[in-house]
Amino acid sequence: MRLSETNHPFQLEKLNNNTSSFSGEVFLFPGFCDVHVHFREPGFSYKETMKSGSLAAAHGGYTAVCTMPNLNPVPDSCLHLSIEEEKIKEAGGIIDIYPYGALTVGEKGEVPSEIEGLAPRVIAFSDDGRGVQSESMMRALMERCRKEGKILAAHCEDNSLLHGGYIHDGIYAKEHGHRGICSESEWGQIRRDVRLAAETGCAYHVCHISCKKSVDIIRKAKRDGVNVTCETAPHYLLLDEQDLQEHGRFKMNPPVRSREDREALIEGLLDGTIDIIATDHAPHSDEEKSRGLAGSAFGVVGLECAFPVLYTGLVKTGILDLGRLISLLADAPRNRFGTPLDENDYTIWDLSESYVIDPKAFFSLGKATPFEGTTVYGRCLKTVHQGRTVFEYGKNVLESEK
Repeated sequence: MRLSETNHPFQLEKLNNNTSSFSGEVFLFPGFCDVHVHFREPGFSYKETMKSGSLAAAHGGYTAVCTMPNLNPVPDSCLHLSIEEEKIKEAGGIIDIYPYGALTVGEKGEVPSEIEGLAPRVIAFSDDGRGVQSESMMRALMERCRKEGKILAAHCEDNSLLHGGYIHDGIYAKEHGHRGICSESEWGQIRRDVRLAAETGCAYHVCHISCKKSVDIIRKAKRDGVNVTCETAPHYLLLDEQDLQEHGRFKMNPPVRSREDREALIEGLLDGTIDIIATDHAPHSDEEKSRGLAGSAFGVVGLECAFPVLYTGLVKTGILDLGRLISLLADAPRNRFGTPLDENDYTIWDLSESYVIDPKAFFSLGKATPFEGTTVYGRCLKTVHQGRTVFEYGKNVLESEK
């Protein structure tokens, strides 16, 4: 058995004590942390619950997640946040769940939320799902987040450039008669925001970047000393518009883009421009994802297959070092967002086992993933949170539910 290349002092002890019954190429990693998930409670429990999302996370090796605020009610006030906090409590502590606070009331971009009151109780602030359209509003929000010592995590999307698009404005859209989303709708707001972050001193984080120009802008901003980090997701690293099919499981926002964009994202991983890999786990009902590319809801699930698809597509192909992948999934997210890693949080994987991704085996209520049917390497054998086994392969009931 071999250790991952990350430096966690508890790894060797845990391997010796807990993996004696395992066979194959078994690795022990620190529990992963996803800074961008949608657990849909309160308001949309038919899509996902705090509990089903937590079980999905544990199945994928995650022991901590940060939940986005596009909920009902939106956590834009202390009263509204309390409702989400109660849902988190009801989930039973399977994993750590850190809520985001909304930047603006109702995520409408018009009135700032109760930032000062929310700040001690949230991991960061975001209006994920919607870009802040007004430059003056974004400046004011950055100034308030800076004063509270909180990260502003931005979904960058210029509504004036969308024109009803729903997939990348590229070859596939033109050949199949679909309305496209141009890349500038993303990178244009990033360009604006890094300038504002430099002026305000705000800790700025860019959600789910998808295109080459975004990487270029963030790379330059980092060189200029701006306090900026960014994330991308597995589907942007491993898929491009040539992989699209006429099915809702290939529809997400932002969309997967061109091969050139995908290659630029990988380059950004390798040179450190991209700091974090997050899943943007966004479950919907089967009916909502059954309306094709044009009619389906935006969003795909990712917690339960993120590591296997990344390991198979990037590490086994020699593109990315295993230790670097673990850093992107575990260390870097915690370092940027300040989520602690308990020494008794870890996950055990058999990297020699191959299988086909089958969403029917997911714990998530959402089943739509563009990686359905993909052959991958890497089976999660066990996930432990604060010393308690919260997932073990081959067992239908988690210890947390016994």
